[in-house]
Amino acid sequence: MRSSTRIHATLAALVVLLAPGLVWADACRVAGRADGGVAGTDAFTAALSQGPLYAALAALVGGLAVSLTPCVYPMIVVTVSVFGAREARSRRQGLALSLAFVLGIVAMFVPLGVVAGMTGGMFGSLLQSRAVVVGISVIFLALAASMFGAFEFTLPSAVANRLARVGGIGYRGAFVLGIVSGIIAAPCTGPVLTGILLWIAQIQDPVLGGGAMAAFALGLGTPFFLVGAFALQLPKSGRWMVHVKSLLGIGLVIVALYFLSTAFPQVSALAQPDGLFLGAMGVLVVAGVLLGAIHRSFDEPSRGVKIRKAVGILSTSVAGTLLVLGALKPSSTLSWQALTYEQAKAEALGAKRPLLVDFTADWCVACKKLDRSTFSQPEVAAEAGRFVAIKVDATNDDDPAVEAVKDHLDVVGLPTVLLFDSAGNEAVRCTDFVPADTFLKVLQRVD
Repeated sequence: MRSSTRIHATLAALVVLLAPGLVWADACRVAGRADGGVAGTDAFTAALSQGPLYAALAALVGGLAVSLTPCVYPMIVVTVSVFGAREARSRRQGLALSLAFVLGIVAMFVPLGVVAGMTGGMFGSLLQSRAVVVGISVIFLALAASMFGAFEFTLPSAVANRLARVGGIGYRGAFVLGIVSGIIAAPCTGPVLTGILLWIAQIQDPVLGGGAMAAFALGLGTPFFLVGAFALQLPKSGRWMVHVKSLLGIGLVIVALYFLSTAFPQVSALAQPDGLFLGAMGVLVVAGVLLGAIHRSFDEPSRGVKIRKAVGILSTSVAGTLLVLGALKPSSTLSWQALTYEQAKAEALGAKRPLLVDFTADWCVACKKLDRSTFSQPEVAAEAGRFVAIKVDATNDDDPAVEAVKDHLDVVGLPTVLLFDSAGNEAVRCTDFVPADTFLKVLQRVD
């Protein structure tokens, strides 16, 4: 009991210590301040201002939070099964396999921190590449096919036997899978990883960079380690596992389609936020489940069952994706002008009005959240009415005009929202999601 109390007290203390650095207000930086400009930067940098230990703890918490996102969380149980922890002969072997997997994640992320510390902030844009988003979608679709029984994650017997003779496939395989899983998760981590990499690029310290990324990787790998270590006590295999695998497979397809919608806005255009559309998609999801998307198996001999399951999966996955997209679609009331940055700057200076520049992209999840939850609020739109407001679409990261504007304004990652006062001076820079009430106060401070 005393040990449990100490643990709870320690966790509570960590929450209290980290809370000041983990608020949304820290997403915006006021330009020209004598204290280095921190009216809030990203949460990681805010925690860093309290010392490297706080930064490491913030990175650890950030990694743990990322592991609970829809991009990573559905893969935990599946991945643990792949590297063999659930089939371990003893608890010690399960722990060792899980540790090897986590070390693989660490091995993938630490070089990123070291190189970012040596070469600068080139990784923000790399981790937000449209090609990377498409690649991740393809990987998720392949993993979903595996969940539906299309193939199994097994090495050829000759390769497996050879690896077994040089020390066993388990630990080596778990380590390599950890590296691969780290690569898969990297573009899905959003502002958390981007904020850490930007800070590393700013301090130009490869040692601290590697340490921060190691802490982030440990946070990301913690759920995998816990599930792998607990695998021996999971229920025994049975038909229920077919249902679970089908459910995971559908989840993976929805995640893949959602990512594709960020790369191809034509998909998002199909979704509508009205109640009739959302209700129809909900009916199609239920119909797909009733057809057999979850409780039927492709291994059943009946051809009719196979067809019903395939149609059910298609209906549930596509309708589920459109349901999510429709529910998340904003009805923005902020009036954006169809001007280039140079045109908007000239108009703002000529009319002595402040300027709002929102750098966005179809694949930027946090950008969409700003549209949905912040820019769409009437009070924000009303205050922003005195601004010349434009969007810079950075979906195509090969567009030289966009790259020129980003370079001119020192924009590294997305989202980035810049506010200029009526004299044309940068007043505020926001590099993360900011809720409506906080952003309203930021707007009110800009003359």
